[in-house]
Amino acid sequence: MVFDSGLLLGKLGSTSLGTSEYSSIVSMNLFVALLCACIVIGHLLEENRWMNESITALVIGICTGVIILLISGGTNSHILVFSEDLFFIYLLPPIIFNAGFQVKKKHFFRNFMTIMLFGAVGTMISFTIISIGAINIFSRMNIGSLELGDYLAIGAIFSATDSVYTLQVLNQDQTPLLYSLVFGEGVVNDATSVVIFNAVQNFDLSQFNTTVVFQLIGNFFYLFLTSTLLGAGAGLLSAYVIKKLYFGRHSTDREVAIMILMAYLSYMLAELFYLSGILTVFFCGIVMSHYTWHNVTEKSRVTTKHAFATLSFIAELFIFLYVGMDALDIEKWRYVKDSPGTSVEVSAILLGMVLVGRVAFVFPLSFLSNLTKKGHQEKIDFRQQVLIWWAGLMRGAVSMALAYNQFTKEGHTTLQGNAYMITSTITVVLFSTMVFGLITQPLVRLLLPAPKGLNRMISSEPTTPKSFLVPFLGNGQDSEADLGHHIARPTSLRMLLSTPSHTVHHYWRKFDNAFMRPVFGGRGFVPFVPGSPTEQSTHHLVDEEDEERN
Repeated sequence: MVFDSGLLLGKLGSTSLGTSEYSSIVSMNLFVALLCACIVIGHLLEENRWMNESITALVIGICTGVIILLISGGTNSHILVFSEDLFFIYLLPPIIFNAGFQVKKKHFFRNFMTIMLFGAVGTMISFTIISIGAINIFSRMNIGSLELGDYLAIGAIFSATDSVYTLQVLNQDQTPLLYSLVFGEGVVNDATSVVIFNAVQNFDLSQFNTTVVFQLIGNFFYLFLTSTLLGAGAGLLSAYVIKKLYFGRHSTDREVAIMILMAYLSYMLAELFYLSGILTVFFCGIVMSHYTWHNVTEKSRVTTKHAFATLSFIAELFIFLYVGMDALDIEKWRYVKDSPGTSVEVSAILLGMVLVGRVAFVFPLSFLSNLTKKGHQEKIDFRQQVLIWWAGLMRGAVSMALAYNQFTKEGHTTLQGNAYMITSTITVVLFSTMVFGLITQPLVRLLLPAPKGLNRMISSEPTTPKSFLVPFLGNGQDSEADLGHHIARPTSLRMLLSTPSHTVHHYWRKFDNAFMRPVFGGRGFVPFVPGSPTEQSTHHLVDEEDEERN
């Protein structure tokens, strides 16, 4: 009898576990199907260039949330519960690494000081303005109990920009300076926002004074420097190992695997030592694209390029799709339903502070940057400054992840003040992405009208998802060196790229060619494949590609 009872309990436990697993499988199937729908619909809407996959995912997520809300009788709106660990451990690394891996290093480092002005100093200014505004305004409103750390976290959350949509409608050939500044600022801005957010969380702000301020600043620069060095070290280590061992003579899979795992290891090591994983993996991507990528076989180069881009693309879609669903989460809105006017007011105030925060640094820092430029083509004119300001108004995945980290626990909200902040963040992200994003295309055409010949040239080229990143690639056959045979470059751009300039980039190239490449590989190093008839031609191709990428 005892045996039978134990057997019966075992069967019941097995049945319960199976039901839970089946429910998870159903949820994942539905979510994957929605991701496929986002890709298909985004592709169909690509030609008009008014919609992209991010906006498509948001809309599909909202529609799905409405359907689930109706089916569940108003108790639930999403099929998965968001976890900040899911974002920071699994979704964020491929997005940031791919940005570093694809960045066009020549433009990035040629404008490095201006990019750092906007991405680091500008983000600090925006963070300060938004934090001060939150302290002075929200502390006087009846929105629940918020502490000093919460107000500072709000500053970091709403300092993180999302300039993807602006990049999609800009043209690299027409405005190379503007493109590189928007792209570079977007990446550095995300890293800086996360570093500030982590620095705020690591300090006891109960007794806020001048000493704490200097400690925060010191901790910021410490995290920035050590995280950068760790990422560069991981990238150099992967380059050295692959160059010396040459896995490709047996299996290209090993080369691809070691690159992916070393990149992810650099991110996890940064998190282990309480550094900035986002900075680490970004600079790891830059170093890998400069050294490691040239040490692997041709098949591995093509594979890694598409693998990293695909992982980043799926991670971004996943985030925006979930944000769309979570916008209708009853649990979060239940705490603010008694005063919907207050919720709208909080969202409007946050959006206003975002606008002011951008104005406070874009135009002054552009003026300072122009003072150091000699050539007219290197200076940022007023129209470009307006577009840089506009590109940083949209908020996206990083803002959402930081908000969930600060104001929710395992995706759930239990305090009124936290509910106001998370719902306002969702509102700002939805409004800025969809409204500002849709206005971006006509604004770019108004401020930067393209020459008729260039318009015909662009319209004749086939467009694909993420096509705006092609000028930053160059890892394979579709590099800028190859594209140059088919696309007529503007004379001014050709002159700009061919004119020698003794900048930091120039001296770095001399040091790189003399000391770094002989040890870690790179341009000119092609793994020897016995009997390969394409050895010499491949060597020549790598040399040309690296000239374009750097």
